[in-house]
Amino acid sequence: MAATRKSSRRRSSSGRRYGAGASRSVESAMRRRKRGTLKSGPGGKGGRVNSRKQAIAIGLSEAREKGAKVPRRRSSSASSRSRSRRGGSTGRSSGGRTRARS
Repeated sequence: MAATRKSSRRRSSSGRRYGAGASRSVESAMRRRKRGTLKSGPGGKGGRVNSRKQAIAIGLSEAREKGAKVPRRRSSSASSRSRSRRGGSTGRSSGGRTRARS
C-alpha cells in the first residue's frame, strides 16, 4: 500500500507540467525584477515590473516564445465563463460600504 501511494505522489519526467527551459526563463525574469531591469510590454515600453506575479507571467511568456514546455494560457472567455457560473461580477464592487465624506 505504501509503495503505490509513493509512486502516485511523484510525477514522472514526462508528466511534468513545466519543462526545465520554462523554469530557467522564470528564474531569469525574477532575477531581472530584483535588479530592476525587467520591463513589461512590447519593447519594454510598458514600464518597470515590481510585481512577483507579473514577473512569473513574463518569464512563462518568454519560455513559450522559445518553445519550452509550458501549458497553454487560459483563454479569457473561459475565465469569464467560470466567473459568471460562480455569480461574481467582472467589475469591482464597494462591498455595500460607502465612503464617508467630511
